Amino acid sequence: MFSKILIANRGEIAVRIIRACKEMGITTVAVFSEADRDALHVSLADESICIGPAPVAQSYLNMTALLSTAVACGAQAIHPGYGLLSENAHFAQLCEECHISFIGPPSEVITRMGDKDEAKRTMRAAGVPVIPGGGIIPSVAEAFAEGDAIGYPLLVKARSGGGGRGIRKVEKKEDLERAFLAATAEAESAFGDGAVYMEKFLAPSKHIEMQLLCDNYGGVVCLGERECSMQRKNQKLIEESPSPAISEETRAQMIEASIKAAKAVDYRGLGTIEFLLGPDGHFYFMEMNTRLQVEHPVTEMVTGLDLVKWQIRVAAGMELDFCQQDVHLSGHAIECRINAEDPLHNFRPSCGTINLLHIPGGPNVRFDTALYQGYAIPPFYDSMVGKLIVHAGTRQEAIRKMKAALCETIVEGIENNRELQVDLISEPEFLDGSYTTDFLARREQK
Repeated sequence: MFSKILIANRGEIAVRIIRACKEMGITTVAVFSEADRDALHVSLADESICIGPAPVAQSYLNMTALLSTAVACGAQAIHPGYGLLSENAHFAQLCEECHISFIGPPSEVITRMGDKDEAKRTMRAAGVPVIPGGGIIPSVAEAFAEGDAIGYPLLVKARSGGGGRGIRKVEKKEDLERAFLAATAEAESAFGDGAVYMEKFLAPSKHIEMQLLCDNYGGVVCLGERECSMQRKNQKLIEESPSPAISEETRAQMIEASIKAAKAVDYRGLGTIEFLLGPDGHFYFMEMNTRLQVEHPVTEMVTGLDLVKWQIRVAAGMELDFCQQDVHLSGHAIECRINAEDPLHNFRPSCGTINLLHIPGGPNVRFDTALYQGYAIPPFYDSMVGKLIVHAGTRQEAIRKMKAALCETIVEGIENNRELQVDLISEPEFLDGSYTTDFLARREQK
């Protein structure tokens, strides 16, 4: 087992990893930008080192600074959290070359699954259902030809990256050229890779993801699904497990397909297979996230497993001590993301000092955050400031528990989306579980 881990991230996920390490008896090293000098993860870690100014390119994405810091402080491993460098194959490769364990899959697996075009081809070969579409589109002329073959509506999607960037929906042929050029430019700016492909747009659809955990000895388990269909502009707002929309038969088929996918690429560590469930009940592979997911706590709540600890154990060479038959989901969990943004003014980002903070309590209520009273939220980073998670015996009980917990949550000093979340979990389509990925778009048009 590792004795010291450097955490190459910030915010609530850095705090989450530090807590797991402390419970495992592992020394932690936090890195921080000048803007994060007063951040919670800095004070919680055993060691804290400033690695640059506020912009992420000069601090949290500075591979040289991160690796030199890890070597200098004697860290045996780096945990990248989510976002930032967590799916950067080059960074994982540099860690390998520096003989530092990257807590994630090998660099070649990240490369293979990060290229969404290659990932789809790999899944087809493994017998995993894939959304109809083609390969990389090099020009507008070829885009028109591919669009005619796929049919409209369709999606233009970036080969690299994630977070909803580099994606454009095209309703009709006349809109294709503009969407193709916009997606290409955004992908190049965001990921340094302007390559895009196209696929059939399924509507209405559900976004279902399956959590995988794989060791270095061929052990593969699927820890059930998460329903992630409550989204705004491809960004998730609410997640729950299990999904209220799939049958036991569909769940078994998704688990089987996910295990096939993991074995096809010799996957190791935590990973998530994302599927779209179409209106006809058929599901299709969308992509694989080769990292810890933001929404991992809902899986922890229904399985009783600490996924961050298992991530670390697998990276340290430990073998899974349970198999697929041992995985049982208990009850129902829901997560609401609390974002520093103003829903009444087009979700404008908000920053400022937290002058009053009250975190809800009670059995099976969890709030993952890096906030504290008096903390000044810097304007340079992601707007998510916390995740509220509840667990109960049934979905109905979990919804009531979430409403109570949201009403008890107080974050004053910044605008936030707490009241929106109360409204969303009270909507009839959420209550009956029929909501789809276009729900918020349709709601905003009313």
